[in-house]
Amino acid sequence: MASLKDHLTEVLINKKLITQEQLNTALKLQEAKGGRLSDILVELNFVKESELATALSEGLGFPLIDLKRFKIDPEVTKIIPVDIAFHYQIIPVSKMGDTVTLAMADPLNIFAIDHVESLTGYKINPIISTSQDILQTVELSYPDITGGVIDNIVKEMSASSIELVKEEREILPADQELDSISRQAPVINVTNMLLEEGVKKKASDILIEPLERKLRIRFRIDGILYEQQAPPKNMHAPIVSRIKVISNLNIAEHRVPQDGRFKARLLGRSIDFRVSILPSATGEKAAIRILDKSTATLDIEKLGFTPEAISKLKKMAKLPHGMLLVCGPTGSGKTTTLYSILKFTDSPEKNLVTVEDPVEYQLEGINQVTARPEIGLTFAGALRSILRQDPNIIMIGEIRDFETVDIAIKSALTGHLVLSSLHTTTASGAIVRLINMGIEPYLINSSLACVVSQRLVRKICPYCKESYIVKKELIDSLKIHTDSNKKPEFFRGKGCTQCFNSGYSGRLGIAEILILSSSLRELILDRPQEHFIKQQACKEGMKTLRQEGIDAVLKGLTSLEEVLRVTASDD
Repeated sequence: MASLKDHLTEVLINKKLITQEQLNTALKLQEAKGGRLSDILVELNFVKESELATALSEGLGFPLIDLKRFKIDPEVTKIIPVDIAFHYQIIPVSKMGDTVTLAMADPLNIFAIDHVESLTGYKINPIISTSQDILQTVELSYPDITGGVIDNIVKEMSASSIELVKEEREILPADQELDSISRQAPVINVTNMLLEEGVKKKASDILIEPLERKLRIRFRIDGILYEQQAPPKNMHAPIVSRIKVISNLNIAEHRVPQDGRFKARLLGRSIDFRVSILPSATGEKAAIRILDKSTATLDIEKLGFTPEAISKLKKMAKLPHGMLLVCGPTGSGKTTTLYSILKFTDSPEKNLVTVEDPVEYQLEGINQVTARPEIGLTFAGALRSILRQDPNIIMIGEIRDFETVDIAIKSALTGHLVLSSLHTTTASGAIVRLINMGIEPYLINSSLACVVSQRLVRKICPYCKESYIVKKELIDSLKIHTDSNKKPEFFRGKGCTQCFNSGYSGRLGIAEILILSSSLRELILDRPQEHFIKQQACKEGMKTLRQEGIDAVLKGLTSLEEVLRVTASDD
C-alpha cells in the first residue's frame, strides 16, 4: 500500500499546489530533521494546511470534515484515551453500530487504525481533517486533558517548593470563583514549574502569550527568546489568574493593563518577580521579569567593561557634582550599571537617594523611592522632594520628559552628582536628544560630565568553545586591525548541553564612554549633528561600541556574529 508521503507527492504535484523544487527542499529538510512531510510543507509556507487537507481528500477519496463546525458527543470521545488521540493526531467523531468514524491527519496510517481497532473492538472508518483542528478539538473535547497534560509537564519537576513571601490581599466576593480556580493544585504546580524553570535556566523574563489556537511560553535567556513546552490553551486563564493573585492584582479585571510584583523563596534563595499583564486580542499576556540578586552583577569591576572603561567610570563617579548618563535600548543593562556606580560611590558620609519606576533591587544603605504617577508621585515631583533631603548623589531611573531632565540638570548645577539613564543608541546621540528635548546647549555644557552608551553581548560557552579562521576579505571590510605577522584567531560555541545548544553562556557589557572635553563643549554650543560629535570624541580617544565589541572578539570572549548583531557600523 502506498504511503501518505507517496500520495501526498503525487496529489500536490498533479494539482500544482507546489513545485518540484519546493518538494525537493521539503524532502531534504525531512531527511535532515525527520517529521511528517505534510507538517514540513506547511512550516515552510509552501502550502496551507487547509489546502493540503482538501487536496488529500480529493486525491485519496476520503471525506473531509471541518471539526470547527462539528459538535462531538462527549460519550464518543470516551472510546479513545486522550494520550492515544494526541499521539496519532486522531479523534472519534461518531459511532454507528460497531463502526467508529475517526478524523485523522494521516488516514493511511494503518498502525494507528490497527491499534485503535484492537484497543476498542470497533471497526474504523477514517476521514480527513487538519492536524491543527484535531489537536484543538482534542483539547476542547476531553474534560480530563488538563490533568493528564500537566502531569506530563511537571513529572520531572524537582521536589523543591516555592514559598511566597507576601501578604494575601482580601478577596472580594466577585473574585472568589476565579480565585478558587487559581488555587487549584494543577494550576499552582504549573505556575510554580514555570517560575522554577525560568530561574534554573537563568532567564531574565518569562512570557506567557495566548495565541489563537495554543498557549506559548517563552524564556528570555541572555537576551534571546526561546520557546518552551507549554500547557494546553485552556490553562491560560487559570495561570494568569494565579499570577494575579500572588501579585496582589485585580483578578476580575481583564480590560486594562496591570502591573505588580511578588517575592518568593525559590531554590534556597529569595527572588523578586515583577509582573506586567497586558490585554491582547487573544487574551491577557503576562510578562514576568525575574530579579535574582544572586545572579545580578552589581560590581563595577565585573560588568565586563575593559579596564580603561572602568577607570574612566570610576573617575567620573568620584566627581563632586555633575550629571552622568547611561544610554542604550531596553535590556542593555543600564540599570545594572547605575546600581554598580551607586555601590562604588556609597559610603557612610554620603547621602544617596534614588527615584525609580519601579525599584528593581533594594540596596542596603541607599534611600530608594518608587515613582507612582497614578497618585501624582512622578519623577519630577519626587526629585523636588529629594532635593530637600540633603542628598549628595541622586539616581533617576530614567529621563523621560523635559520636566525631569530640567530638574536633573538644575540638581547637577547646584552641587549634586546626578546619575540617570536615557533611551538613545549612542553616546553622542544623547547630547542631540537633550537638545531636542529643549535643553539649552550652555546648560548641557555646564552640567553634563559623561555619557556611557552600552550593550550586552553573549559570552561564548567555555564548554564548547572552538576556534576558526575568518576570511581576509571580511576582516578588511570590518576594518579589524590585527597583527600582520599572524592570522587572527576567532572563536565560537558549537553548542552543548551546558548552554542549551546555543553556543553562548552568560553576558558581558561593552561600552563607549564620551567624556565632555573643552573642545566638545565648544562644539555643542553650535547644536551640531550627532556624527560631528562622534567624530570629535573619537579623535579624543573614545572607542565606539563596535570597536569595543571587536576587542572582545579578539580576546575570545564573544563571537564576531554576536558583535555584528548587537552593534551598528561606525561608517
